[in-house]
Amino acid sequence: MEIAATRARISDLVMRVHPIPPSMLMADVADLFLADACRDLLCLPIVRDGVPLGTISRYAIMKIFLRQFGREIFGTRPIERFMNSTPLLVNVDADVEAASAYVRENMILPVTEDFIIVEQGMYRGMGMVTSLLALMEQRVAQRGHALVQANQRIKASQAHLVQSEKMASLGQMVAGVAHEINTPLGYVRSNVELARDFVGQTSSALVAASNLIRSLLDDRATDDEIGAHLATAASATESVAETGILEDIAPLFDDTLHGIEQISELVVNLRNFSRLDRARVDRINLNEALESALTIGRNLIKHKADVISDYGELPPVECAASQINQVFLNILTNAAQAISDYGQIVITTRPPDAMSDGPVEIRIRDNGCGMPETVRARIFDPFFTTKPVGEGTGLGLSICYQIIEQHHGSIDVSSVPGEGTEFVIRLPVHQRAGVTEPTAESDTAVSGARHEQQANTAIC
Repeated sequence: MEIAATRARISDLVMRVHPIPPSMLMADVADLFLADACRDLLCLPIVRDGVPLGTISRYAIMKIFLRQFGREIFGTRPIERFMNSTPLLVNVDADVEAASAYVRENMILPVTEDFIIVEQGMYRGMGMVTSLLALMEQRVAQRGHALVQANQRIKASQAHLVQSEKMASLGQMVAGVAHEINTPLGYVRSNVELARDFVGQTSSALVAASNLIRSLLDDRATDDEIGAHLATAASATESVAETGILEDIAPLFDDTLHGIEQISELVVNLRNFSRLDRARVDRINLNEALESALTIGRNLIKHKADVISDYGELPPVECAASQINQVFLNILTNAAQAISDYGQIVITTRPPDAMSDGPVEIRIRDNGCGMPETVRARIFDPFFTTKPVGEGTGLGLSICYQIIEQHHGSIDVSSVPGEGTEFVIRLPVHQRAGVTEPTAESDTAVSGARHEQQANTAIC
């Protein structure tokens, strides 16, 4: 939005000061500085036929008159002999910023003169340096306010994009988890239907057996009645035996329980990923967090790669569990997406050095397409993505970088085109300060550190 100060011109600063002819005596000029009309001026213009010749400053007159007998010797001489013949000339149509730059570059310190305002080379009036500075200060303040508002709008937009990225990631997770839940749910339902049919068949046999038992216990029952009940019970029992369900019922329930456990595991992991207490710091096992991320991303990963896990004995690490889960899931799914056909993802974790209180190390390597140095150097930049328009916001890895930074850790990446990519994450076991939710507004703060870190990252 255009602010008012950008429309200000030098014409707003014109002071109607009557010019001095070059022949005016020094003593008379000195008296002019004592007049109320000139009390705020540092200098007076000397003009001939409308053309500025120079200026005479209050400071220059004081220096002359302070000499012994200065007023008596020089007071009767024309002011032209003492003027500054190279005054500051500013066009009346000049922009305030351009005029300010010109005055700043050409003024002589200490500041003893104002500037002359001209129009097509002809004298228009005087301009005070202090007025120009005040106008510039006003412009700077107004622009600063406009920048603050613009920055707030940008931050709000970035925060919205960050939230959109998180919701998009959550949507992808939910879609994958829904697919993963659907598989065990399908055979759980099938097993329940089989169990229902078995219950229907066995209930008929049980009713027949019950009738037979009652007839055997009834003294009034005839042999024919007992025989009929016996035949019915035998037929119902034989029918159940022919289905073979008695041998399959135990494995049937085992499969059903396994499917329910799979569904329960997926739901628990999804809850851990989507919970709202994202800044809560817990002591967690990062190996279990990686397994949780693999479970959530299984629908995508299982079709693209075999996962080889080489877990070390890690101590519990202080971190915001859901944030670290988000990092692992993002990097694992990126690794799967980088593999064109079918490949391999290797996960390695190592504890701190036994002789130091160093960080734990997590390495995630794929044998996918890799990336050139020009792409690798920018993958953590906000909004950078190699995906087609509409398929990514470019915030996923940027958010991962912020999460690791706010955990006082580091994340490096090395890649060779055609061979694959490796991410190396290092996290301290103990947090020195609280962990906060990452936001887009902090991108600028970490940008310098990120590029310095990337510049020192070796290529595989």
